[in-house]
Amino acid sequence: MLEEVERWLTRRSWSAADRPLERLLAARGPGEGDPRRGSVSVVLPALNEAATVGDIVTTIRRELMEKVRLVDELVVIDSGSTDATAEVAGRAGARVIHRDAILPRIPAVPGKGEVLWRSLLATSGDIVCFVDADLKDFSADFVSGVVGPLLTDPSVQFVKAMYDRPLGDTAGQGGRVTELVARPLLNLHWPQLAGFVQPLGGEYAVRRSLLERLPFPVGYGVELGLLVDALHTVGLDALGQVDVGVRKHRHQDGQALGRMAAAIYRTAQLRLSRGHLVRPSLTQFERGERGFVPHTYPVDTEERPPMCEIEEYVSRRAA
Repeated sequence: MLEEVERWLTRRSWSAADRPLERLLAARGPGEGDPRRGSVSVVLPALNEAATVGDIVTTIRRELMEKVRLVDELVVIDSGSTDATAEVAGRAGARVIHRDAILPRIPAVPGKGEVLWRSLLATSGDIVCFVDADLKDFSADFVSGVVGPLLTDPSVQFVKAMYDRPLGDTAGQGGRVTELVARPLLNLHWPQLAGFVQPLGGEYAVRRSLLERLPFPVGYGVELGLLVDALHTVGLDALGQVDVGVRKHRHQDGQALGRMAAAIYRTAQLRLSRGHLVRPSLTQFERGERGFVPHTYPVDTEERPPMCEIEEYVSRRAA
């Protein structure tokens, strides 16, 4: 298994600099959004990200839609922000859609995976690129880097970004849930995926033809769930990763990370056993005036079915 991972790392790990924009544009052919070469939709799931979403949208529009025509569609899915996220994103040039306006027949539930799942019905690109909306010092390489292998190699189906994740001024100490939960789970249970540097990263591009066949965990387990299910659906050689440099973003506190870890563990557990969860909740403690106070939070236990099973999506694609 280690030899297989090492071969994969050699064949399916790249740098964003390996595919300059000129090569990507040539790969798409003469027509903008040429379906033969893969039209590209970029989706930003956003919840109270007014401080950062505007700069990300501006960079993508300027570098990848105006200077060159690599991205055909830029959509921000707002999942109920109470700040000015929607207004800032709209002024910067994104098409902004509220989560609840997509597929209203099915009531929405809170969670990142829910937003990503619904975004398939709100976009049309043959390649869908997801980008988190809390990134700082954003570079267009986060998009062009992960989209590049899909445009230039028809055998590639799913590409994740890899990067350094500093924690404050300390290099390489971000990604605590990745190192403490996701990486041990993958190495123990899905060792073929052990070569992914950032398995939980929110920046990745996937062919729609694959995404629409995958179930989506509604919460923070979505990245691990999609990666594991993609492995079983198309095989390791259809997966890849691209180095895009450094990722700076807003870090969660320890309590929030615990809840994320529980959701990710639950996602893995479900894929390992498809069995009953003994207790789909997580109790954490905070010190109060009279000692430690317990707070119990539900762990996401719902998944959305593959989008190709949704009537509205099938009808829209047929049209």
